[in-house]
Amino acid sequence: MQFLLLVLNKVELLDDLLEKLMENGICGATILNSTGMVRELAKNSEDYPIFGSIYAFINPERKESRTIFMVLKDEKVEAVKQIIRQVVGDLSQPDSAVLFTLPVLSAEGVEL
Repeated sequence: MQFLLLVLNKVELLDDLLEKLMENGICGATILNSTGMVRELAKNSEDYPIFGSIYAFINPERKESRTIFMVLKDEKVEAVKQIIRQVVGDLSQPDSAVLFTLPVLSAEGVEL
């Protein structure tokens, strides 16, 4: 089993991503509103002047991201990652998404 975490910056793609996951039999995910560290610190740019200038390089229109996490069987991880890439695009592009997985040693209350 693996824990997959996706921080989706392109929040306008959330519904498309969830629909595509459902179409492929992936329906167990939790979604949280989230904010990145630089964005949060930039709110108080007078206290941290460097973050005020960094803020100019991030998308000022976007206030939040969505953090999506799920526990998956090992054999489903690559399929989910492929779906994410199809919907979101190149994750190496700035302000798109961050994705990682971690091994899960045990889980209860999760249908896999």
